[in-house]
Amino acid sequence: MRLNDKVAVVTGAGRGIGRAIALKLAREGAKVCVADLDQVSAGKVAKEILDMGREALAVRVDVTDYSDVEEMVNKALDVFGMIDILVNNAGWDKAEPFLESTQETWDKVIAINFRGPINCTRAVLPHMVQRKYGKILSIASDAGRVGSSGEAVYSGAKGGVIAFSKTIAREMSRFGINVNCVCPGPTETPLFDEIASGNPKLAEGLKRAIPLRRLGKPGDIANAVAFLVSDEAEYITGQTLSVSGGLTMI
Repeated sequence: MRLNDKVAVVTGAGRGIGRAIALKLAREGAKVCVADLDQVSAGKVAKEILDMGREALAVRVDVTDYSDVEEMVNKALDVFGMIDILVNNAGWDKAEPFLESTQETWDKVIAINFRGPINCTRAVLPHMVQRKYGKILSIASDAGRVGSSGEAVYSGAKGGVIAFSKTIAREMSRFGINVNCVCPGPTETPLFDEIASGNPKLAEGLKRAIPLRRLGKPGDIANAVAFLVSDEAEYITGQTLSVSGGLTMI
């Protein structure tokens, strides 16, 4: 197992891509801190991990609140003694034309999708620097690379995550810390279902546009993450990997 006895913190791990990542890392041998704003969902995923014979901790966290994030990190350290891996997965979006959007929506999108990874990264880095080891993986989006109609501020926030990650990768390389991004394309998740609920033809249109002719599955993203946070990827840092079935090729 690639991640035997490693300790991973995964945010937004209560459902969708985050859940798939948490379960995949556990199957690869990791002890997982399942962090989510929804304590009940986090607990259910943690139980799934415990049922497979792995160690897990469910923690409620609001990634937009730095003190909340610090508490999450401290809980993980108290229980597991170390943190090897951070996966910044928590995210949120509301699809709408920019001119119909509001400042309240902008603030929420930026707080969760951009400030969240900044908070979590800052909270774990001192521990990783001290150990001279760490893997940080942020779930960005192809929207942050090529833009996406109806997701202007979300695209900007995810583009910020990519640029932020590249800079942290440069600053932290001398401490043996790898920092990378994975950009999912359209993926079958509860969030996608919410966004597509008002447009039943959206999924079929996307399938036709994707060279591999299907939407992504959470497991597709989890598989890429598991590789990038493993020691097999120790010579990879500051990179952005699209997992989109070929929808974007850049």
